[in-house]
Amino acid sequence: MNECYGKKYILNGKTENSDFFDNSLVYDGDSIYEVIRMIKGIPVFFHDHMERLAQSVKMQMKDMLADYHTLKKDIMHLAKSEKKKELNLKIVFNYNGDKLNYLVYFIEPVYPTEKQYLDGVKAILVNAERKDPEAKVINHKLRSSIFHKLIIEGAYEALLVNEKEEITEGSRSNIFFLKDDTLVTAPDGLILNGITRKYILDICKENNISIRQECVHVDEITAYDAVFMTGTSPMVLPFYVVDTTPFKVNIPLISELRRLYVVKAEESMEMFRSERI
Repeated sequence: MNECYGKKYILNGKTENSDFFDNSLVYDGDSIYEVIRMIKGIPVFFHDHMERLAQSVKMQMKDMLADYHTLKKDIMHLAKSEKKKELNLKIVFNYNGDKLNYLVYFIEPVYPTEKQYLDGVKAILVNAERKDPEAKVINHKLRSSIFHKLIIEGAYEALLVNEKEEITEGSRSNIFFLKDDTLVTAPDGLILNGITRKYILDICKENNISIRQECVHVDEITAYDAVFMTGTSPMVLPFYVVDTTPFKVNIPLISELRRLYVVKAEESMEMFRSERI
């Protein structure tokens, strides 16, 4: 299945027809990547994603295959080729022996419905840990395994459980637990620190919302009132159940965090528009 969505993609700075997109350029060898939400044809939190991309490249002891300004030009060029403006964009740096390639392309957007925001979604627990969790590296084997489990269980997301039986993060998200007026999320060094999570933490500081950074043990989840995920596509999305444990969904704080996050996103888009290339 061709994961490239839309008519065009960019390979090493050149625009190509998506009919000839080669998935092996993403999944063979080692790939470092970022997924960026596009709203009205503008990338959200572009600067933050580029900082994390550079950090991931450094942690993996690789070379940057394109710089900030090159990628910005590529994104603006690609956005003009696509009529649909609400999309996710993927940047991949692929290292396969002596073959070095970077790709910029759209992937099919899967965003929560308004009903899912209101009613919540289902999560399952999966015993799994990422190697080098702070670097955003494609792990095709782990991704495929979790994807099949989600389909079988009819779940939206998988919460990863480490050897200590602690919940660290989601398979494609960060996780927050809520007890009374305090949010609990895993420590930075144990997870991929998502861009959405970063801004939720900022919002909490700005609004005096109590935060604890610690892992929640699987045996302790029943002590919490609510749990939600944060990520590029879902933004801030509550779970109504994790495995068989039900949680409250209609929590004003969760809705307010999503609203304030959207404000931050709009500010980042305005910053992108105003930057000179």
